[in-house]
Amino acid sequence: MTVGFMLNGEEVITQSDANTRLSAILRGTFGLLETKSGCLIGQCGACSVIFNGKLVKSCLVPAFRADRSEIITIEGFARSDEYGDIIRGFEKAGVETCGYCHTGKVLTVESILARQMAQARSEILAAFWGIRCRCTEPESLVEAVLSSADMRQRRIYGRSS
Repeated sequence: MTVGFMLNGEEVITQSDANTRLSAILRGTFGLLETKSGCLIGQCGACSVIFNGKLVKSCLVPAFRADRSEIITIEGFARSDEYGDIIRGFEKAGVETCGYCHTGKVLTVESILARQMAQARSEILAAFWGIRCRCTEPESLVEAVLSSADMRQRRIYGRSS
């Protein structure tokens, strides 16, 4: 089947079986290697993407669902000012991610900040539930989210939140 969608701001078209996973298309067809198919059951977060404005695990998305959608991978997101806010927030909180979880953790923070989710520690920790990597202490992730929010506020409004 023919599948067309917006990928990191560009219109793309590919041929695929209807049930091929989006993660396989992103890696195999478009060479976006930061979208990793770690577990293939949506539990690790390594394949996270922003799909029509929402954080999803691309290993759970069949190709036919991608048709006429908008997808942002970590490669596309890394070109944004918002990515810079998150990376600076991670640095301030002392968070260093491994290659396995980087995509999931960064895009989870973006999802939290984009939804302007209440920033209670329990809610922040709950947002990271689907990322299975132990390279970062949970409390450090909370600090990274709070620091990233502060960085974004400073960039947008010239002051801290």
